[in-house]
Amino acid sequence: MIFQRTIKAPINAIGVGLHSGCRVSLTLKPAKADQGISFIRTDLPNHPSVPCDPLLINDTRLSSTLVDENKVRVGTIEHLMSAFACFGIDNITVELSAQETPIMDGSSNSFLYLLEQAGIAEQSIKKRYIKIKQEIEVKDEAANKWVKFIPFEGYKVKIITDFGGHPVFKEEYSTFEADFSKHSYIDEISRARTFGFMYEVEYMRKNGLGLGGNLNNAIVLDEESVLNEGGLRFPDEMVRHKILDAIGDLYIMGHQFIGAFEGYRSGHAINNQLLRKLLANPDSWEYVTFDDPDDVPPSFHFIR
Repeated sequence: MIFQRTIKAPINAIGVGLHSGCRVSLTLKPAKADQGISFIRTDLPNHPSVPCDPLLINDTRLSSTLVDENKVRVGTIEHLMSAFACFGIDNITVELSAQETPIMDGSSNSFLYLLEQAGIAEQSIKKRYIKIKQEIEVKDEAANKWVKFIPFEGYKVKIITDFGGHPVFKEEYSTFEADFSKHSYIDEISRARTFGFMYEVEYMRKNGLGLGGNLNNAIVLDEESVLNEGGLRFPDEMVRHKILDAIGDLYIMGHQFIGAFEGYRSGHAINNQLLRKLLANPDSWEYVTFDDPDDVPPSFHFIR
């Protein structure tokens, strides 16, 4: 892919916010080249627009939420952003009738369907990729977490999880690496759902979170097992979902990465800290464009 992308036609969906519990209408609309990704709150006076910007991710409690200088919120954007990353969408306007994107089935699969139905349109201006030139890392020693970017001629994401010996999280299902020159995001990542534990419910309710969650839009676990009637879509669905989340969190930069991302017990907060550190270290990365499609790394040759 050497040119920027948007969608061909507007498309709408209705759902519920995972954390707010509010009914929300989502409309995706084409945008001009170089406009980027923006969110419009149609339920607020004057329909304020919030740009997709890592420096506006100011709430990372169980999701990635944009909060601008006027306290306008656009919540839980990571699954939608992950779908945009899959199709390489550079320019799009997202209209929302509430403070949060709809959770749909807890994965990014429904958003991919909307994008497919709207159609993908190439634009006349070159796509800018972010190429990682130097390794850059963020560690949270207190929480025993780390994430990093590594130079790599393609795009791959590796996540290592650790859930303290829970029976569902077997050792062989604790790590997954997706090299997108070999793996299909659509087949292997997009259907992986968000998840949570029963013991977290009280905390979430006290903090106004998880109000729209149920067994139709999230994997729920008790101390021993998965409570969802259909079980898991993959034996390692949880670590695959962490990859889905990471891809969405990273795409808040608005560009696809040429590089590798690795994380141990990664989450929305530390993923955003990595983006902020990247922006603060301009020598560690550069924008690149391509004149010949054959020069684009294989990770980006196909819609995957």
